[in-house]
Amino acid sequence: MHRKKAHFIKKERSSPGLRGRIWIDGSEGTFLGYGRIILLELIREHGSITKAAKSMEISYRHAWELVDSMNRQSPKLLVEATTGGRNGGGARLTEEGEKAVNLFWKFYEDFQDFLKHEEKKLSSLLHKRRVR
Repeated sequence: MHRKKAHFIKKERSSPGLRGRIWIDGSEGTFLGYGRIILLELIREHGSITKAAKSMEISYRHAWELVDSMNRQSPKLLVEATTGGRNGGGARLTEEGEKAVNLFWKFYEDFQDFLKHEEKKLSSLLHKRRVR
């Protein structure tokens, strides 16, 4: 269910079809979306916003702004970060962050199922032959 770096590569479509994106808006605009969820998963994996940003090939500043935006819009923190020091800093997903990731992937899968269902309708429309 979890997405990895390979999903950043755009897939070429060999036939016409439906595509779409899903995101959850909050008080400041986008709260959660595909890229933000990938960032959260990479923070979980690496234990670091810096390392997550590098693996996504985005700046630390941009990653931090995304995390800060998600944390501000959520009733509970999604990511807890600690500053550097003797043992170095780090970041971790909170229980609320884990819930957000899981909920988003459920929405994402449901949306992909919806698109496949609607694509079948489109396909039958596009492949009907005209009767003269």
